[in-house]
Amino acid sequence: MIIGILKEGDVERRVALLPDAVMTLTRLNITVKVETQAGEAAFASDEAYQSAGALIVLKPELLSTADLVVCVNPPDEATMAQLKENTVLLAVFNPFFNLDLVRKVAKAKITSFSLDMIPRTSRAQSMDILSSMATVSGYKAVLAAATALPKFFPMMMTAAGTIAPAKVLILGAGVAGLQAIATSRKLGAVVEVFDVRAAVKEEVTGLGAKFVEVEGALDDRSAGGYAVEQTEEFKKKQALAVHDHAVKSDVVICTAQIPGKKAPLLLHRETVEKMKPGSVIVDLAASTGGNCELTRDNTTINHNGVTIIGNSAFPVEMPADASKMFGKNTLNFLKLMITPQGELNLNWDDDLVKGTCLTHQGEVVHEKIKPLINL
Repeated sequence: MIIGILKEGDVERRVALLPDAVMTLTRLNITVKVETQAGEAAFASDEAYQSAGALIVLKPELLSTADLVVCVNPPDEATMAQLKENTVLLAVFNPFFNLDLVRKVAKAKITSFSLDMIPRTSRAQSMDILSSMATVSGYKAVLAAATALPKFFPMMMTAAGTIAPAKVLILGAGVAGLQAIATSRKLGAVVEVFDVRAAVKEEVTGLGAKFVEVEGALDDRSAGGYAVEQTEEFKKKQALAVHDHAVKSDVVICTAQIPGKKAPLLLHRETVEKMKPGSVIVDLAASTGGNCELTRDNTTINHNGVTIIGNSAFPVEMPADASKMFGKNTLNFLKLMITPQGELNLNWDDDLVKGTCLTHQGEVVHEKIKPLINL
């Protein structure tokens, strides 16, 4: 079997697999072809890939010969058109928000796997790219906030007197939120956290933050670790509580998202306008509408003295370790489809293989995406 690693577009600095992962694949009797300069932005040279056993080729050769192609983001239409029929394609499709793309992939008779759709089970933890990238985002969000904030994060005892620590409010205690807590605490900030899932309280307090509870949240135990849509009554209580804590905070980091839906609105314009001048909001949910009403995706704005950073792509800014984590997750998933002889085996009896597949034999097959396509 031949696996091809594509070079990403100009904005994307990550690469799907680094040389260490290539070395593992070549030991499994697999030929790996890497598009020239695919890892350059992630500080992985063509020479490093060659030393790991890969062949460095131009894109046309890779697309015409690879049985399986792996990339971070789906290829553009011109690249997609060059893929062989029945090629297996692994990428992050974000299918809930890219239904037209899913239709085109199905029409091209490409067997596609969306790495962001891997079922959330204990067995899949080593393949969970969303958690890996959320870790990067949570870390980078705090650093971005600390850079933009015109104050220190830690308490400081100086000859000029004592400087109080920054107050950080984190909305959402998923993987990104928990990493943001840990990083904020390491920098010396006082941290408060909101999350509709009461089950995360122990993790939050264990990291040294205060968990702010709002009564009346819907049970989320069957949601696989994700947040669930809440009632209007709860949203009103939550909005009031968030407002009261946000106006006293120096930094608000927004991380709350619901898979396949617009991000919940947690920080309203009225709240932002009552925050202290110089305060900073970092919204990691910017690409799905944002938790802050004023967020603009991929844009930093200043509203009445409050800096609002809309960024859902922080992993791009940390390409070396983000690629390492992404590649390890991807490699673990690939191993599910590789026989001891190094051949491709799409085992549809494996719940992770089946649950991650988007399209096969010209049809959309994912049980959550297929009904949306039909609509």
